[in-house]
Amino acid sequence: MKLILAVLCKEDKYDTIEALNKNGFFVTELATTGGFLKHKNTTLLIGIENDQTDEVLQILKEQASHRKTVKYTSTHLESGNICPAANCAVPVTVEMGGCTVFVLSMETLAKF
Repeated sequence: MKLILAVLCKEDKYDTIEALNKNGFFVTELATTGGFLKHKNTTLLIGIENDQTDEVLQILKEQASHRKTVKYTSTHLESGNICPAANCAVPVTVEMGGCTVFVLSMETLAKF
C-alpha cells in the first residue's frame, strides 16, 4: 500500500479532486501555505494499492497546471548624495503551480 501526499495550488484542487473521485480514488484535503510565495495550497492525502500509483500520478500530472506570476520582493537601496536610503519593491516573475508529490510506503490502512 502507498500513501501519496500531493501539494498543489488551491486553484487546481477542485478539478484534481473531481478527476481522482471519478476514477475511484478518495482523498483527504488539507489547507496548506507555501513557504516562499506564501500562496495558499492544498495538500491531498491519497491511500492506494501499489499497482494504482501510476494511474494517480498521471491524474495529478494532467490536472495540476503551471502558471507564471509576478512576486514583489523588497530590496534595500543604500543612501547616496541625492536620495536617502529606501526600500524598493522589485518584481520577480516566478513559475508556480504544478504538483509536488511524495509517495510513501504504508504498512496498514484502516477505516472505522
